[in-house]
Amino acid sequence: MLLSVINTKLRDSYSDLDALCDDLEADREAIIQSLRSIGYEYDPKLNRFC
Repeated sequence: MLLSVINTKLRDSYSDLDALCDDLEADREAIIQSLRSIGYEYDPKLNRFC
């Protein structure tokens, strides 16, 4: 569920992961680690986890 929510927000509302985290006051490293644990990495060129 986290993957879907983050990727949707990145696609629709934010230019990059830093902007999302700043706006939502979210822990960037916690998001990265959570999604890495299920096999996803952030791709800044695509602005999504894949």
